[in-house]
Amino acid sequence: MTTTEAAAIGARLDRLPASRYFWKLIALLSLGAFFELYDLGLTAAISPGLIRSGIFHAGAKGFFGMTDQATFAAVTFLALFIGTMLFSPIADRYGRRAIFTFSLLWYAAATILMALQNTAFRIDFWRFIASIGIGVELVTIDSYIAELVPKHIRGRAFGINQCLQFTSVPAVALSSWLLLPIKPFGMEGWRWVALFPSIAAIFVWWIRRQVPESPRWLAQQGRIEEAQEVVAAMEARVRTELGRPLPDPVYAAQEADHRGSLSEILRPPFLRRTIMLATMNFFQAIGFYGFNNWAPTLMASQGASFVKSLQYTFIVGCIFPFSPLVFIFIADKIERKWQVIIGALSVAVFGLLFSFQFTALRLIVFGGLLTISNGLLSYGYHTYQSELYPTRVRARAIGFVYSFSRLSTVLSSFMIAFFLEKFGTFGVFAFIAVAMLMVTLTVGIFGPRTSGLALEEISQ
Repeated sequence: MTTTEAAAIGARLDRLPASRYFWKLIALLSLGAFFELYDLGLTAAISPGLIRSGIFHAGAKGFFGMTDQATFAAVTFLALFIGTMLFSPIADRYGRRAIFTFSLLWYAAATILMALQNTAFRIDFWRFIASIGIGVELVTIDSYIAELVPKHIRGRAFGINQCLQFTSVPAVALSSWLLLPIKPFGMEGWRWVALFPSIAAIFVWWIRRQVPESPRWLAQQGRIEEAQEVVAAMEARVRTELGRPLPDPVYAAQEADHRGSLSEILRPPFLRRTIMLATMNFFQAIGFYGFNNWAPTLMASQGASFVKSLQYTFIVGCIFPFSPLVFIFIADKIERKWQVIIGALSVAVFGLLFSFQFTALRLIVFGGLLTISNGLLSYGYHTYQSELYPTRVRARAIGFVYSFSRLSTVLSSFMIAFFLEKFGTFGVFAFIAVAMLMVTLTVGIFGPRTSGLALEEISQ
């Protein structure tokens, strides 16, 4: 392989116009992401049901004097940390498609086993195993999407991805609202909610047949002929759909022709980006998961009953999949780093305002505004961090910096519980606001520009 041949693959991809074919690829990958996000959503959704069933204890009666909900969230994100930090490099070694398939089956099987347990310890154990697979899957999908789509629709592609995968948020909230208070066919409702990701196993092989391997990854591995075949097939599909010749490729900078390693992102020219993204991830997770993992509990702390807190959480969750549709209109027009900053500042403002609301309507309205803000933050940083590294280290680099959000959530799970108990909802959102200020300063000062640039240019 020569660097010229590898650069040609990227140039041929980036010159392709938007078409139904690309949106189909994004939709298929997002279907896999739907199940992983649903699985992740179980962290907040089924805790009230586990308490209701007597498996989890209310108050600080769990392991080491902690709440069982805090322990459940902590083991989830500790495993996500391990998955993203230690296992994400396998997507750089074995390919995006293979690891997408393997990790999806991993977490679906482990979650089924979790749903069959009867003790807090065993539930936490299988939750830990499942979440390792979820951690690998999240990183793989981000790398996959960034490398498959042309540069001029990369922002919109991530917006569509977020829209489709976030339909899982109202899905898990609705199933929890309807099933947690009852026992269909004599089985506790939380078990039915947890068993839903098993459906993922039905779709995974069909998705695998429809979505090609990343041509950029194939080229980086020296498999130029395979990469050319994949790109040629993509070009043929787009040309047929549009009914006109394709534009000529515009060659961008070339990526270095060597194997990647973790040490590469810990020295110049990538060290500055790595520190910036690791810091951003550590603090953004406090805002995103500080609300989403604790939504029913925070609703209840503002005066909502058990059933009403689940109902309000469902209504607010319905906003999640629709907010990225709004972001699509700005996705490739506003610089990516500023989208992250706007999202972080909005989370801080609306979170503090949420803490002063006590009526049903106001809780739903400000919970919805907070959800939209978190959606912008999530869409923005997922796109941003997937752009900042070359193909040879993309998955392991995303995994490394993303793992700091998992570590943060392990710690913040206990911090949220502490602030909620000692200072109420306002204390929780004051804590979150400080974290969002750190995101704003870090990305605003140290983040490079990426919008509209080829991945090969950004990697320089």
